[in-house]
Amino acid sequence: MAKSSTAHQERLQRSRERGAPLEAIRTPARETVPVDLDRLIHERIRLGIVSALAVNRSLTFNELKALLKTTDGNLSVHARKLEEADYIVCTKSFAGRLPKTEYRLTAAGRGALERYLNHMEALIRATREG
Repeated sequence: MAKSSTAHQERLQRSRERGAPLEAIRTPARETVPVDLDRLIHERIRLGIVSALAVNRSLTFNELKALLKTTDGNLSVHARKLEEADYIVCTKSFAGRLPKTEYRLTAAGRGALERYLNHMEALIRATREG
C-alpha cells in the first residue's frame, strides 16, 4: 500500500512540474467535455447525420446509411433522437411500391450544428494557444 501511495504522489508531483492542472488528473476523460457542449450532436453518428444534411437539401435513409457506414438499426435510433429534438424532419413516402424515408435538417438543427462547430473551434483554439 505504501508503495502505490508513494508512486501516486510521485506522478502527481511530476504532473505539477509539467504544469498539468490537478483537476485534469482527477477528472476522467469523458467528463472533460464542457457542460454546454450539445451532447445530442456530439455523438459520432448523430454528428454525421446532421453534418451530411447540412450540405445536402435532403438524404434518404439508404443514402445516409451508406455514407455513415452504419446499420439500419443504428441509423434508425440516432435519427429518431435527432427527430425528437426537432433537429431533423423525417418524411416517409413510396416510390412505386418501395418505401422511401427522407431526412431534412431543420432550422433548429442548423442552429445547433452552428453552435456546436463554434464551440469545437473555440476548444481547438484554446488547446493550440494553451
